[in-house]
Amino acid sequence: MIYINDLVFNYDKQKSLFNNLSLELESGQIVGLFGKNGSGKSTFLKLISGLINPRSGVVKLNGDNPFKRLPSLMEDVYLVSEDLYIPDISIKKYIDAYAFFYKKFDLEKMHKIMKDFALQETDYLHKISYGQKKKFLIAFALSTNCQFLLLDEPTNGIDITSKSIFRKVLINSITDHQMVIISTHQVRDIETIIDRVLVLDDGNNVFNYHVNDISEHLKFERLADISNKKNIVFYEKELGAYKVISPVDNSEETDIDLELLFNAIISKAQIKL
Repeated sequence: MIYINDLVFNYDKQKSLFNNLSLELESGQIVGLFGKNGSGKSTFLKLISGLINPRSGVVKLNGDNPFKRLPSLMEDVYLVSEDLYIPDISIKKYIDAYAFFYKKFDLEKMHKIMKDFALQETDYLHKISYGQKKKFLIAFALSTNCQFLLLDEPTNGIDITSKSIFRKVLINSITDHQMVIISTHQVRDIETIIDRVLVLDDGNNVFNYHVNDISEHLKFERLADISNKKNIVFYEKELGAYKVISPVDNSEETDIDLELLFNAIISKAQIKL
């Protein structure tokens, strides 16, 4: 479980990124973390992983402060940062050097995911592309079997086919005791795999709901005309039609349009769940 209470953080001589941010997240779900540029998504993941310390407030993972870097907690936390740092060694040597720190590391799983991503142990990390480096770190992260997996822009730099493989691999690799938080601008890359939508804006948690709650209360439609449409929560005009969010009625449940939902949240639309 992740517990955050009254979190305040800012970098030196900069305005606060978080102002008394509070939230709780239970394990056993994939959380989509969204926000505008500069909303602090990457910083949020660094705070959770213990890389930086809040100015004030509480951050706890399973009751422990991650900034204390307790080995018993750190072996259960893995962050794939958008800013990659990988040593100039082969994949095999990386695994030999770093898997040791994660007691639940599964080498067989690692080899299977590497095969899915067309990676080989003999590949040298400094010679492969950015996208291949990203896929390698995702494979390593999933193979640690950590309870807390934090992925910052995991689909940046990888091709369309690899994005599809990423979704399949992620779903097939995690268990009910794990929590995955995915921070991304590429909303459509993960909209079919997340369980919860978390949006940060203006230094706070402005939306934090399970996708089941969203589907039960909101309907997402594409309509040619909205002049007679009642109770519209939010809409966007596109070529020849409107994308609309409205309260659920007696009609069939619709797929969630995450991009439209995010725009509605940031626009301060009156969303009631």
